Amino acid sequence: MSASDQQIPHHRTVVSYVQRGERMTTGQQRAWDRYWHEFGHDISELPAGPLDTTGWFGRTAPLVLEIGSGMGETTAQLAAAQPDRDHLAVEVYKPGLAQLLARAENLGIDNLRLLRGDATVLLREHFSADTLSEVRVFFPDPWPKKRHHKRRLVQSGFVALVASRLRPGGVLHLATDWESYAEQMMEVCTAEPSLRNRWADFPGGWAPRPEWRPVTKFENRAHSEGREVHDLLFERV
Repeated sequence: MSASDQQIPHHRTVVSYVQRGERMTTGQQRAWDRYWHEFGHDISELPAGPLDTTGWFGRTAPLVLEIGSGMGETTAQLAAAQPDRDHLAVEVYKPGLAQLLARAENLGIDNLRLLRGDATVLLREHFSADTLSEVRVFFPDPWPKKRHHKRRLVQSGFVALVASRLRPGGVLHLATDWESYAEQMMEVCTAEPSLRNRWADFPGGWAPRPEWRPVTKFENRAHSEGREVHDLLFERV
């Protein structure tokens, strides 16, 4: 166990997902039955130790982890646009993973693998230090009521864990349309000594919206409801 592992507390009260129903459409079930055994794993069933991404992808390439891929539209588009990078999508919602498998089939993607379960367990138990090129958390559940803020994923323990798994120069990319959550993200990421804000000299430290990130239904809803979307890009030093 590395020193960075020893410094990270094991928080199990905050998980990376919210439980939802699992009824699938006919198309989703077909994609699941056809592709899950090859391109997906349940985190709870992974063998102990680091995930063998080289064996799973059949190559060694920069590794991107997306936490909370939802229905997979953004994930599939980004994986298709970056064939030189390996993409791991972590999600608990089975129909969303099945839909992502269907999208991957339609786009002919072969650089995407799926994991079902809690991303905090995945990071803590199945990745070594200095492994990931990028971690993306786009529009996580905002838990907007103040009494529920403690349930938010992006807190100091989670950020420390992610930072330890990023390689030097690797990036933590966060996006949210909730002002209070954006401010919380900025506070905890700024406080993490192993991370540096790439846009610290810009107003508020917010990153410009990257043109390569597809506009999601959450983002469109945010704009229609008058909420501003904030992107944060922090680099492992």
